[in-house]
Amino acid sequence: MSSIAGQTWDIVVVGAGAAGAAIAARASEDPQRSVLLLDAGPDYPLATNLPTDLHNGHDNSYVDHDWGLSYNPLGDRSDRFPRGRVTGGSTAVNTTIALRGIPADYDGWAQLGNPAWGWDQVLPVFNRLERDLDYGAEPYHGDAGPISIRRWTEDELVPTQAAFIEAALEHGFPASADVNAPDAVGVGPMAMNKLGRLRISTAIGYLASARYRDNLTIRPDTLVNRVLVEDGQAVGIETGAGDHIAARLVVISSGAVHTPGVLIRSGIGSADELASLGVEPVATMEGVGANLSDHPALAIVMSPKFPEFCAPDLPLVQTICRYTSEGSNTPLDVNIELMTRTGSRSGEPMFMLAPSLEQVDGRGAVRQTSLAPDSMPSIQPHFGENERDVARHVRALQDAFALTRLAPLREFIDQVHFPDPSRSSRADLAQVARRVSASGYHPCGTAKMGPVEDPLAVVDQFGRCHGVDQLVVADASIMPTVPRANINLSTIMIGEMVGEWLRTEPARYGL
Repeated sequence: MSSIAGQTWDIVVVGAGAAGAAIAARASEDPQRSVLLLDAGPDYPLATNLPTDLHNGHDNSYVDHDWGLSYNPLGDRSDRFPRGRVTGGSTAVNTTIALRGIPADYDGWAQLGNPAWGWDQVLPVFNRLERDLDYGAEPYHGDAGPISIRRWTEDELVPTQAAFIEAALEHGFPASADVNAPDAVGVGPMAMNKLGRLRISTAIGYLASARYRDNLTIRPDTLVNRVLVEDGQAVGIETGAGDHIAARLVVISSGAVHTPGVLIRSGIGSADELASLGVEPVATMEGVGANLSDHPALAIVMSPKFPEFCAPDLPLVQTICRYTSEGSNTPLDVNIELMTRTGSRSGEPMFMLAPSLEQVDGRGAVRQTSLAPDSMPSIQPHFGENERDVARHVRALQDAFALTRLAPLREFIDQVHFPDPSRSSRADLAQVARRVSASGYHPCGTAKMGPVEDPLAVVDQFGRCHGVDQLVVADASIMPTVPRANINLSTIMIGEMVGEWLRTEPARYGL
């Protein structure tokens, strides 16, 4: 492994999560390129030594490798906001849902001034990152990538999950055997990046083989304070411990929640936020921390007739229904998932249907509360404030209620506890959407890409910072809009895209 002291690295990547691990792995395929990958959390080089919470893809890891963040979904209400603090980032702790967005998502990015990100451009990258064990022979899938993906077979489904599919079909939704096909719509088994229980994170998929290269160093347990900028150019980073690490190119891949903090502490952000924190401006950019986009989710919480089907050792998610809300002009703007179990104050077994709004008009913000590199930002998604979002979310909640009344699923429900079925008019459910919408934990957009003419664009379509040379941002924060899917795969795709550009077109990045 390369040493750190006294060295100028070609590339320093801050954050070893969904994008950062992929970037470091791809960029370091060039043996002449020295790459340093930093992460705030611990590192587990061998999959055989993974702690149980990181190995067990049947549920999220909520405590041992979590940042301990909270957020304000609606006004003053506060709730936890789980994010992975470990090599692999949130890919190491999440539910392992491996969904792509739809072609319109990425074509929409292109139309916003980012032509390199249209569907025809990103499809080969999605194919390159995946090892699809079910549909790898299809031209719109890959069979040799680092992230293994498979779907549940019928005999593997928890009975409530199977009943959800049957109820959705009876309701009139079409069957969808491959929910990642470009034209997929309807209900079917979830695509997931796990083998058995083993979660295939980017730490496993990308770093397991790359970490033994002489030109790649992984440094865990390292908070980053700021980017060092001289004469308008990034020249390295300062760690939380005060160490200075020199670099020819700095890549920030700390995620949509933490990337704004690194930029603000570096003097890159809105004039008001920099002034309020007493930071000398390096580059005034109003988009830093703005444009937060996420998937608001609601829940129908039910007690089971058969509590054994809510057991904690069963998979949390196995199925999904992706469709277009009635009357909407935005395709596949909602989905419904069945969660095998959910917590309750009484401790009694519960399960739920979770209708989620996948295309959102509303936006929020991530703001810094302190200059400490381990401080907790204020996460304010502003759910329930956009009336079009609320109206479509209500229709999805009504569809979910309809499924609970159909025999295939009704036979597993003892009682619907929330929302109160006797208060399920459209007006009642609109109040629910405004008061209790919660995050799907898919934050993005807080350092969005776009042309320099866009007043909220922080980086160009290649991730290069508009205001500082030799500084790149590449993670979910550069998404101009949230894809109509969990952002797990889309964020890895961003890392693949930028990592390959760094490897094959280094001059684009001044290397």
